[in-house]
Amino acid sequence: MKEKILSKHFVLENFYKIDVYLQKKGYQAVKKALNEKTPENILEEVKAANLRGRGGAGFPAGVKWSFVPQQVDKPKYLCVNADEGEPGTFKDRYIMSHDPHLLLEGIIITSYCVGIHTAFIYIRGEYEAVALRLEKAISEAYKNGFLGKNILESGFDLDVYVHRGAGAYICGEETALLESLEGKRGNPRLKPPFPASIGLFQSPTVINNVETLSNIPSIILKGAKWFCKKGLPEDGGTRIFGVSGMVKKPGIYELSIGTNLKDIIFKHAKGMAEGKKLKAVIPGGLSAPILKADEIDIKMDFDSLVNANSMLGSAAIVVIDEDTSILDVLKVVTRFYSHESCGQCTPCRIGSSWINKIVRRICDGKGKNGDIDNIIRLASNILGNTLCPLGDAAAMPILAIIKKFREEIESYVSN
Repeated sequence: MKEKILSKHFVLENFYKIDVYLQKKGYQAVKKALNEKTPENILEEVKAANLRGRGGAGFPAGVKWSFVPQQVDKPKYLCVNADEGEPGTFKDRYIMSHDPHLLLEGIIITSYCVGIHTAFIYIRGEYEAVALRLEKAISEAYKNGFLGKNILESGFDLDVYVHRGAGAYICGEETALLESLEGKRGNPRLKPPFPASIGLFQSPTVINNVETLSNIPSIILKGAKWFCKKGLPEDGGTRIFGVSGMVKKPGIYELSIGTNLKDIIFKHAKGMAEGKKLKAVIPGGLSAPILKADEIDIKMDFDSLVNANSMLGSAAIVVIDEDTSILDVLKVVTRFYSHESCGQCTPCRIGSSWINKIVRRICDGKGKNGDIDNIIRLASNILGNTLCPLGDAAAMPILAIIKKFREEIESYVSN
């Protein structure tokens, strides 16, 4: 795919500055949206584009917007999920660092479409330099009349704020993000009610990922049909695939949705580093169930990976070579989710902690017969029994690793 949507300007110097952005026809989508389109036109265009959420769940963006009630007495809010806490994921950081005004365009158009006048960018606390760049871009947008009162004399008002998180993975879950934004501990809420009706400050709220919103300007400028052709009929556009691990050329690759995983690794990322053989691939961030080397001839889209008992998630591809102990991989997974569990749900709190203890014991050479079956039992009791997806995100990769590499893990367990 030659033409990029999101990363085409990443190589340009100082593109994060508004004067350079405007030289490349920046904010044309905002002008078109505010001057030529109604909110209803925009909503139908986004629906027709089949833009699915890029944060992990893959829910259609236009459908999500349509759930927000039109006539309400309370204000409506937009919360941009820039937490990006999924291990292996770094695509949103690139967008915000290199093209922050593209994100702001998406925020403005989305807010205009839904009738929102206040937007928050919830960014992970570790992204200090990125947060400062976003704040600078917001300031530039205000000075140039793209934010604030009566934007481009359209009668539409919008204020945007950057809110820094405190480093909790759980705050990437949309309702925990809302709790954190309100100044509370980032514990997920019970759903329903859903944020579209009762969200931030008990008001209707749209929550979208950075990459999702950054696609909106191109859809408005070039249309839904153009966007759909960049991907699949039911899953439009491109994805930014972040490739890390044992490959010759790790990095980000913007490719059509549905690009073959094998091609991403061996064509775009130039294959395995140091002549090593491929052992396994995590296709969508740490929470995505692992694929063995003979399972990677697969399209990288939501439905194909679900059919393969994995998921596209954040499209963060972690490549594992033959010399990597699968027990080390399991140790990283169990340690992370045990640490990041908010503790609200007993199956997740207790289960993830005990799984981590058992895996650590095996790593220390003190494994016992029955340990692996106990890990399976504990993970299975977490699956589907928690308020938020973190429980499933912990259980699914653990179960997949054991199912596909049980013989190797058993070799570490003493009799």
